[in-house]
Amino acid sequence: MKWLRRPSWFALLLTVAGALLFIRLGVWQLHRADEKEVILRRYAAAENESPRDFAAVAAKPPINAFARVRVEGEYIAGKLYLLDNPKHDQRGGVEVYAPFRPLGGKRLLLVDLGFLPGNGTDQPPQLPALPTGKQTLQGLYVPAPGVGFEMGGNALARQVHWPKTTVYLELPQIAADLGATVYPQVLAMDADPTSIYVREHTIDFSAMPPARHRAYAFQWFTFAVAAVVILLVLHRRRPSKIRTHHEQA
Repeated sequence: MKWLRRPSWFALLLTVAGALLFIRLGVWQLHRADEKEVILRRYAAAENESPRDFAAVAAKPPINAFARVRVEGEYIAGKLYLLDNPKHDQRGGVEVYAPFRPLGGKRLLLVDLGFLPGNGTDQPPQLPALPTGKQTLQGLYVPAPGVGFEMGGNALARQVHWPKTTVYLELPQIAADLGATVYPQVLAMDADPTSIYVREHTIDFSAMPPARHRAYAFQWFTFAVAAVVILLVLHRRRPSKIRTHHEQA
């Protein structure tokens, strides 16, 4: 190619290494998008399944899947946790969790009762009393909400009155607060039109949904193309100037 000067080995290696790195990052972002879409499809499929016995599922949780379960037992009276970092933050409010003791179980199951909209003040919304006696619950047995960087230590240990409020839901802290062992996942209860709670459960990928991964992948692929274009632009031959008759004189 007469229009292109031969680049140095350093420039060529730097461009190739950079382009390959950008392509690798783009492919990784596409893989992450596909993985999250698969998780969302599994979650949606589980909502339409027939409920299974909770004890059997808890003893051997399905791999790479979510289980819809039915469990019998009783709520622990007077114990409620308010997650003040809900997915419905545009409406304000809290996600309400209650400890539940399955029949014959030695561990407690944390139940996600649903979202309760705020009342326009800094005070938590008015909470209905938990039902007493034997209860039959249905819902998805799912991982607890993710835990971010928690500043200030365990907020639950410093609270003496119920309900207790937290911005992160960490099951080991819940277990320590209750003085009991808890199951490693939570029960997200099925939607109930008669309930005061809003139950719009889903896997929370709001911070990085599949579409955003694909946008980042496009960005990385663009960087790879830009690296090659920069190499070509910097090493193209400039047209030689034609000397005029007066310049020759």
